[in-house]
Amino acid sequence: MSKELRIFSAQLNPVVGDLAGNVAKILGARAKGAKVQADLVVCTEMGVVGYPPEDLVLKPALVRDAMKLVAELAKKTADGGPALLIGAPWIEDGQLFNSVFLLDEGKILARHDKVNLPNYRVFDEKRVFATGVKPKPVFWRGVNLGLPICEDIWFPEIPQSLVDQGAEIIISLNGSPFRNAIADLRHETFLRWAKTTQIPLIFVNQVGGQDELVFDGASFSYDAQGKIVQQLPAFIEAMSLAVWQQDEQGAWHCKNAELSTLPDLMESRWRALVLGIADYVNKNGFPGVVLGLSGGIDSGLAATLAVDALGPERVWCVMMPSKHTSDESLSDAKNCIDALGCRYDKIDITPTIDALHLSLAPIFDGQEADTTEENLQSRARAVLLMALSNKFGHMVLTTGNKSEMAVGYATLYGDMCGGYNALKDIYKTEVFALAHWRNQNCPEGLFGPGGIVMPENMIEKPPTAELRDNQKDEDSLPPYPILDDMLMALVEDEAAVASLLAKGYSKDDVRRIEHLLYLAEYKRRQAPPGVKIGTRNFGRDRRYPITNKYRDNEE
Repeated sequence: MSKELRIFSAQLNPVVGDLAGNVAKILGARAKGAKVQADLVVCTEMGVVGYPPEDLVLKPALVRDAMKLVAELAKKTADGGPALLIGAPWIEDGQLFNSVFLLDEGKILARHDKVNLPNYRVFDEKRVFATGVKPKPVFWRGVNLGLPICEDIWFPEIPQSLVDQGAEIIISLNGSPFRNAIADLRHETFLRWAKTTQIPLIFVNQVGGQDELVFDGASFSYDAQGKIVQQLPAFIEAMSLAVWQQDEQGAWHCKNAELSTLPDLMESRWRALVLGIADYVNKNGFPGVVLGLSGGIDSGLAATLAVDALGPERVWCVMMPSKHTSDESLSDAKNCIDALGCRYDKIDITPTIDALHLSLAPIFDGQEADTTEENLQSRARAVLLMALSNKFGHMVLTTGNKSEMAVGYATLYGDMCGGYNALKDIYKTEVFALAHWRNQNCPEGLFGPGGIVMPENMIEKPPTAELRDNQKDEDSLPPYPILDDMLMALVEDEAAVASLLAKGYSKDDVRRIEHLLYLAEYKRRQAPPGVKIGTRNFGRDRRYPITNKYRDNEE
């Protein structure tokens, strides 16, 4: 008779620090696993406290509470139901570890600690965790299981060691965040891995938003031949049973599992942005969001994302025209609101600006008008939005894109003022692409309507902040396709100035954009968080000094 192993993958959406809530999710998954007669329910990395916990795990009380809950979860498995595979912090001999636990028969049967602690880009686990020792397989119910944690399976040393020691199946708990093309990278990496080791790999990943990070879930399993046999959906909590059977030669084969279809790159970006907004607002207890709707594409896209994330009844758009606001912008904003179906109010900022000018007149007397007066408009709008937020509880959603944030074309304490930035990691050219895509697509399961939700004129008209008459963004910046190409090279790739000059860009433009990029670092340090989408976001990914005189002078 062949052996059978029924493994239930549970990609859950924890809340960092909500230990009771997270344990309730784990127990809920175990209950569902029991209904399908699962032998083992597999949860996610650090699932008891949520990932990434950052310096929260340096708080002794939190780790103490987490360790107690692990012990309590172990006791729950004495009922004869499924075993549990969970992640949590653990202190042993005065050292703090990122650990995985196999719980069964009312006790902790095994604990393994993460060996490869990521310490790059958004990760800094070496700051808080000690390095584990190379793990051995766990013999459980007649099967040798390898239990590496997340980063441990991206490099061959740990998995190969487990295979060499007799592991028959690898099960990995993960907290792997979304970024562009990550799904392809995972599958390319682990397909090669499965073919090399010739044993099954079960990859269970967290889902949900945590501050700037979004975890896409998209858990999967490969068989010993490198064939994908299980695929859970992306960007939603999901649970799925895979039935594995062992043949007479000892090899394990998946006999029954779900194969979901993953979204393409554009839909993945959209869903990541929506999930990031939804979880930031909901996990932090806001009733909804309020944002300034200017009639431009950035605010239109931010409003659409917010409606898809929260529903129109929780999104409040406010138009705040000045004497420079065109009738075209007012019309585009109103058409967008009508399509989205959310609340809309208009507050004329002209009296506010006049009052500010009157207050400053004695000191500004004899001075030429410049960007100071333009920025007063942006800051007046911020004051009004924050007043609405304070009075009614809605979080202010900012609308600046990555191109503007890169070169400092955003007003500190003005349009940068708010709790979260929907477009923080989206370049302007990507804003256009996403707007066109959303007008042609309405992803299933979101709260927004289908059809044209952003008027075509809002997308096609020349971008402008409308802080003075006849102002256009390209009056002072290169066209966005050129600007974004430069910025992507300088930010995402850390490219040398010489490589941009070799593309034919003018020396003056390249030098100026590089200078503006460095100069705006102080603004970005004071910007609200926003969803990470690309390979290098402004925030956890890119930590440049504010005081910085370096410029790349190579030509």
